[in-house]
Amino acid sequence: MERVLAGLAPEGVFRNFEALTQIPRESGNEAAVAAFLEQWAKDRGLAVVKEPSNNIIITKPATPGYENAPTVILQGHTDMVCVKLDELTFDFAKEPIPLVVDGDYIKTKGTTLGADNGIAVAMAMSVLESSDLEHPKLVALFTTAEETGMDGVMSLDPDHVKGDILINLDSEEEGTVLASCAGGVNNIVEVDVKWTANPNESAYQLVISGLAGGHSGIEIGKNRANAIKLAGRVLSIFNAHFPFALYEIFGGEKMNAIAKRATIKFTISSDDRYLMEDLVESIEATFRNEYEVADPGITLTLTKVENPEKVFDVASASAVEKLIRLTPFGVYTMSAGMPGLVESSNNLGVLEQNGNIIKLTNAIRSSVKSKKQELNEVMALIAEAVKGYNYLVSDYPEWPFKVESKIRDLMKATYQEMTGNALHVEAIHAGLECGFLKEKVGDIDMVSLGPNMHDVHTPFERLSISSTARTYAFLCEVLKRLK
Repeated sequence: MERVLAGLAPEGVFRNFEALTQIPRESGNEAAVAAFLEQWAKDRGLAVVKEPSNNIIITKPATPGYENAPTVILQGHTDMVCVKLDELTFDFAKEPIPLVVDGDYIKTKGTTLGADNGIAVAMAMSVLESSDLEHPKLVALFTTAEETGMDGVMSLDPDHVKGDILINLDSEEEGTVLASCAGGVNNIVEVDVKWTANPNESAYQLVISGLAGGHSGIEIGKNRANAIKLAGRVLSIFNAHFPFALYEIFGGEKMNAIAKRATIKFTISSDDRYLMEDLVESIEATFRNEYEVADPGITLTLTKVENPEKVFDVASASAVEKLIRLTPFGVYTMSAGMPGLVESSNNLGVLEQNGNIIKLTNAIRSSVKSKKQELNEVMALIAEAVKGYNYLVSDYPEWPFKVESKIRDLMKATYQEMTGNALHVEAIHAGLECGFLKEKVGDIDMVSLGPNMHDVHTPFERLSISSTARTYAFLCEVLKRLK
């Protein structure tokens, strides 16, 4: 097979990255990539452990002269968020990611790229296979299911990972190292619906699409629209103007991606058809006006569909509408200590309908544990108000800032010498695995870095080639200076 990324430098990084893009690795489907990495390590004579969760741990001895240097853990995750353009037919479980080189960027043909976090794995692989790079003892830790709740790191056996410094490679901005991140939890509300005979002659499907979407941590403060929240508003507006009966509603793709599409199916009296059509046009104009800068592509598409026999009864439809309208979306609190940093947020990520159950999955994040708890309590009250039930999945801790960090100081000095610029030290609202890793491997020195990536968790995800080269060179120089 002809390599799309052939000729790009560093050769090893992009060769390994392209190999990863050929392997299906959606969260929860990491068996194939784990087997690939296990065999890859064995072929190079490196010690490797594959855990039951498909976490992979590869160890490489120190090069001569570095035997007494601190052991470094290089860490990333193998899974990726799988999102595509609505009109694209693509099977993430079978097909390789369709790579495209466009100037300085690696992109795709309408799918997520998986640079989050395949580029971390590729850089670590390149370090591990290098024959001329000087470095301390290395432990490469590749975890699974990071994107859906950090199940891999939660299941990690601490006996398999020992080190003094941890460099997480799951950041997305060159020239910045992260020293703290938010904790989070998947907060789920379910409502049982009851059915009644359909009283109307006509049925329609309304699709809300064209939204930008985005990473629910990185883009949550950019005032982008959420298609599920817009769907809730549509229900309220309809209720205020004509009688209708709801029978199906769903939206979003991943709990950690801002919902960019939602669908409502409903029935009406034929007499209300023209009123409804005019109202849909008006609603679309309203939404576009509200989001003309942050999300200008909002589109409402109305289609006549087959009339169903049953619809939600009035109480059930009301409960669904209230659940969507009451659920918070977006920034909840901003950090007082770090200007511009989102402190707490909620992403209403996925709305599903399974039989008689409507399920709403939220991604709650906060760098303050008590604020995360407050948002969970708010969701519990909303569930109670709509006679639903509420539960939590994949609760993960925040990564608190350490005032003193030798690896951070070394990186700052190294970056200044290499580039002439100051290295920025920041916190991030997105969740990283460092909080769990602190619990698993101890309170060791940790930082997070990575090359420039844009629009992750969307079909427009792209990775800077030149930034990747500079970031990899910086990583290698830091390892060299740890003697």
